[in-house]
Amino acid sequence: MKKTPILALLASTALAGPALAQTTLTIESWRNDDLTIWQDQIIPAFEAQNPDIKIVFAPTAPAEYNAALNSKLAAGSAGDLITCRPFDASLQLYTDGHLANLSDLASMANFSDVAKSAWQTDDGSATFCVPMASVIHGFIYNADAFAELGLEVPATEDEFFAALDKIKEDGTYIPMAMGTNDQWEAATMGYNNIGPNYWKGEEGRLALIKGEQKLTDDAWVAPYRQLARWKDYLGDGFEAQTYPDSQNLFTLGRAAIYPAGSWEISGFNAQAGFKMGAFSPPVQAAGDECYISDHTDIAIGLNAASPNAEAAKTFLDWVGSPEFAALYANALPGFFSLNATPVEMADPLAQEFVSWRQKCKSTIRSTYQILSRGTPNLENETWNASANVIKGTESPEDAGKRLQDGLSSWYDPQK
Repeated sequence: MKKTPILALLASTALAGPALAQTTLTIESWRNDDLTIWQDQIIPAFEAQNPDIKIVFAPTAPAEYNAALNSKLAAGSAGDLITCRPFDASLQLYTDGHLANLSDLASMANFSDVAKSAWQTDDGSATFCVPMASVIHGFIYNADAFAELGLEVPATEDEFFAALDKIKEDGTYIPMAMGTNDQWEAATMGYNNIGPNYWKGEEGRLALIKGEQKLTDDAWVAPYRQLARWKDYLGDGFEAQTYPDSQNLFTLGRAAIYPAGSWEISGFNAQAGFKMGAFSPPVQAAGDECYISDHTDIAIGLNAASPNAEAAKTFLDWVGSPEFAALYANALPGFFSLNATPVEMADPLAQEFVSWRQKCKSTIRSTYQILSRGTPNLENETWNASANVIKGTESPEDAGKRLQDGLSSWYDPQK
């Protein structure tokens, strides 16, 4: 008589078992600055719909991410989900068997070929990360300073330099906050910000890959000529000025213009005590077609060795959804959705940046796909050349020749 309730209890426990089972997925990422956004907004939204899957966001410091991730993958201790940098770093992980092919994931249909290109094999046959966001380049300006000085937002290069001259002449503000100490921003927020208007975005970038254009062509040297003119507007001691120094100069209200990536929006919103605006890279002459660097920046893939592949794919399908796109883009203004479904942005500065997609043609940074696989590395060399040209220690023509010689030394289409 006593066995019946015990058997019933055991049966009910067995039936309840699968419902109570929980899979824990760990995300590897270099974005440690958005930890609280994942914990407070993104993860709760997913777990509310998928109570049997728990997500742990476990970031590593950006500069240490690649080495730390590679070590974990080699040791078999990496997380289930791998946040993917664009192009070659992630392509190498896929080639080495560390990232799974996600081409058949249903939500991949929500992304264009351009959106997926940073996380595909060169022939496009395999896509191994779900695109999350891009960043857009341009200029953020102190709108209060512009109003005070009676400045209009510049649309052409002549208007841009006229504004810089007026700011410099007034003397209240440093015209533009950027240093050359760290080098990368001279190329990223300098050369690859203004350059697409010269080499016509994807047209020039792809021509360089095919060997149909060279870095000594005027379209590639001319942006350096503009950068050489920036020297007079960057303030005293810009040569020793670091990236954080430049951020502080702008947010403290000491500089009027900041050559920017849209990733600055959240930080600047929190730190600046003045109204801000943004303008796209000025074109050479009124009526010229405009181009913007709308750079595929971040995606997420599946560790090929994960024991939780099915649960991970459930999460990745959600990352590819319009719901995630709207949540992520508004939680992190300045990281713009790559999803085909339009996302309405709440932040006015983010709205301004993303509006440029409607009037300008998008491209990505010129050095990121294929062209930095050899030695010398074109991306790193472009950092150095951009900083040198701004400082005046290398001419635009010499910089173009040095970069072309380096690329020709190892890249067959340029030989």
